[in-house]
Amino acid sequence: MRYAKINGTGAYVPARVLTNDDLSRMLGENINDFVSNIVGINERHVCADDESTADLATEAARLALRSSNLAPEDLDLIILATDTPEYLSPATSVVVQDRLGARNAGTFDVNCACAGFVTALDTATKYVIADEAYRNVLVVGAYAMSKYVDWTEKKTSTIFADGAGAVVVQASEESPGFLGAKLVADGRYHDHMGVYAGGTHMPIDERVLAENFYTKVRFAKKYPPEVNIEGWQRIVREVLGKCRLTTDDVSLFLFTQVNLSTIKIVMEALELPMSRTHTVMGKWGYTGSACIPMVLDDAVREGKLERGQIVVMCASGGGLNMACAAFRW
Repeated sequence: MRYAKINGTGAYVPARVLTNDDLSRMLGENINDFVSNIVGINERHVCADDESTADLATEAARLALRSSNLAPEDLDLIILATDTPEYLSPATSVVVQDRLGARNAGTFDVNCACAGFVTALDTATKYVIADEAYRNVLVVGAYAMSKYVDWTEKKTSTIFADGAGAVVVQASEESPGFLGAKLVADGRYHDHMGVYAGGTHMPIDERVLAENFYTKVRFAKKYPPEVNIEGWQRIVREVLGKCRLTTDDVSLFLFTQVNLSTIKIVMEALELPMSRTHTVMGKWGYTGSACIPMVLDDAVREGKLERGQIVVMCASGGGLNMACAAFRW
C-alpha cells in the first residue's frame, strides 16, 4: 500500500516591504486602522522591479528541498500553482525546473487562483499513491500580484502581496499522511475578481492599454461575504466527514490568508479557539496561491504541528474555486 506524506516545507518573500503607513502616504489617506484591525495586515512584501514569480518559486522550492534532505535530481514531478505566471506560455513550473536543475522531473502548472496550491497538493498525492514512478513531487504556490496592482486603488493595493511556499510530497509505506480532500467550484463568480486582460477574451491592444483598467487586478463585482464564511465551514466539514474525523481530531486549521475577521468568524462557527489556527497576513499580506504553503511552513517553524497530528488546509479564490485537504503530519 502506497501513501503520500508531506516531507518538507519552505517559504520565501522578497526583501522589499510596504507598511500600512507607506500605503497611507501613497493613497493620501490613513488606511491603517481598517487594514490592521479588520483585514489583519500590518505590512506586506512586494517584488523588486527585476523580481518575478519564478524567482520567488525557485527560492521556496530550494528551502523545501533542503527541509526534505533531497537533491533537485530526486524530484519526479513539479506542480506549480499560480495565477501570476512568469509568462502566458510556457508554464512557470518548467522555468523553476531549469533553475533548480531538476532534470528528472516532469512539470505542469495549475491555475485555480488562490485555491491553486491545495488543488495542486491534492493532485500530487494522487500521482504518488497511484503511480510508483512518482516518489518525490514538489508542489509550489507562487504569487507576484504586485505586478498587477493599481497602487492608486485602495481596495486592492492594501491587500495583495508577493511570496512563495513549497512542500515536497513523498511516497511512504507508513500509515497515511494524506487523509482526504475535496474540490469545489462555482463558475457564477468567474467575472467578480481577476486580471481580465491578456488572454484570448481580451488581448492587450492600444485601447486596452490606454484604458489601463483590466490590465490590473480588479474586484469587478462584490463577493457576498458568505461565500467564504459559509463555504469554508461547509467544505471543512465535508472533508472531515469523508475522513471520518471530527473537529476535535484536528490540531491545526489553516485558511486562505485574505481576511483575519473572516477566519475569526469561521473558527467561532466551528466552535474552535483561535489557538487552533495560524495566520501570517500580519507580516506578509495576502499572498494568494502562495499563502497556504507559507502559513503551513510558518506554523511548522513555530512548533504548532507535531508528528501524528492532523492539519486541515482550506483555500478559496476567484472563479470561484475552493479546495480543502487533510493530512496527518
